[in-house]
Amino acid sequence: MKLIPTNLPGCLLIEPAVFGDSRGFFFETWNAERFAASGLPTQFVQSNVSSSAKGVLRGLHYQWPRPQGKLVSVLEGEVYDVAVDIRRGSPTFGHWAATILSAENRRQFWIPEGFAHGFVVLSERALFNYLCTDVYVKDADAGIRWNDADVAVDWPTSAPTLSAKDQTAPFLKDIAADRLPVYSP
Repeated sequence: MKLIPTNLPGCLLIEPAVFGDSRGFFFETWNAERFAASGLPTQFVQSNVSSSAKGVLRGLHYQWPRPQGKLVSVLEGEVYDVAVDIRRGSPTFGHWAATILSAENRRQFWIPEGFAHGFVVLSERALFNYLCTDVYVKDADAGIRWNDADVAVDWPTSAPTLSAKDQTAPFLKDIAADRLPVYSP
């Protein structure tokens, strides 16, 4: 497994070792010993899968309190995946990192607690996998607007398909301080 840092400290791309031959391929998506040796989480408590059509944008979501770290990957298709640092006091507050995740490149994206997450589907359909460090808590569910000009994510679309919740999510500057995580060096 190869770890690739992003411009956001703590957010990492993970390239698994892939073993293949004429029959197909095999790779580990998670290994507690290898993750622990790399300083990554070794306990996930919830696993989710979403299916979305081309142009669907999900995000930018987070939980507070009860933050979730997320290990995400794509099982079918391709997405543009984004993490945004929303930790009050962080030197990278409001900054974002993005990557292409696909069934072909088999990359994973580790997004620690304290970051908002979202993606837009680039292929006709995408099957998206999430491993989470905490369970979903409805009262902690939160998000920031996908097209917040202060964050300025460079999405590869200007007219995505959005849920009602994502269409009306607040801008980062309008979120009360107690509804955002705090940076801890």
